[in-house]
Amino acid sequence: MIQNPELKILGFENSYDEANVVVFGAPFDGTVSYRPGSRFGPSAIRNESYGIETYSPYQNADLLMDIKGHDAGDLPLPFGDTKAVLDMIKSFTGEIVNDNKIPVMLGGEHLVTLPAVEAVLEKYLDLCIIHLDAHTDLREDYLGIKLSHATVIRRIWEKVGDKRIWQFGIRSGEKYEFEWARDHTFLTPFSLDGIEKALEVIGDRPIYLTIDLDVLDPSVFPGTGTPEHGGVTFKELIAFLLKLRGKNIVGADLVELAPHYDASGISTAAACKLLREVALVIGAKI
Repeated sequence: MIQNPELKILGFENSYDEANVVVFGAPFDGTVSYRPGSRFGPSAIRNESYGIETYSPYQNADLLMDIKGHDAGDLPLPFGDTKAVLDMIKSFTGEIVNDNKIPVMLGGEHLVTLPAVEAVLEKYLDLCIIHLDAHTDLREDYLGIKLSHATVIRRIWEKVGDKRIWQFGIRSGEKYEFEWARDHTFLTPFSLDGIEKALEVIGDRPIYLTIDLDVLDPSVFPGTGTPEHGGVTFKELIAFLLKLRGKNIVGADLVELAPHYDASGISTAAACKLLREVALVIGAKI
């Protein structure tokens, strides 16, 4: 089911059986509403990961020493069949979770988060969601379609219920989405402020962390399909992640890198570095 590449993401070179963190790619962008190309994100991260170090000076931790990571490659997702794609992602994520490992998925567009959350939720019934994004993703449908990157958090809310989703960095969406969020999620517009209070409420409950990389400002991260100005800086995002160290993160993803829109490569480099930091944040609890 998985295409195991000879090239592994730097620092994720343990076997599956040895690993406690399993990275895999979900190269799908079949519902994008603006610019396609995020299906190339996982392979770009894999190829460019060799431009960073395994050691994080932010956390004084190293991928080779502080976690056992495995790169399972990219799922061979079919074109033109969204349901089959979602089923494959859910199935593989479920295998990882049932093997008592932590999945870290690389997108692809944001809809890929839905089946991953569904799989994690089957094991962790009290799962909480921390969602970083430029967009609300709370539409009931997009152009009549309910399964879309623009509806993914609404679909997740249908699974987890009210006040179990914390949203940060949001600065784009329909007016009714912001109004709906007041009653159903915890939405922080424009910034990453308030994570400490969120973590007090969450306590020891398990967390799924989903990072749409367009939460970063386009001046920092231009390589994405739906860039939105007014975003956060890389340093602000790193500071946010450091506050999650030691928390009960049981699944995570980084989505919406569309590398071809950034000829400089700085977006892919940022994604690689953030993958390292997310994995090491997870490792602080293992």
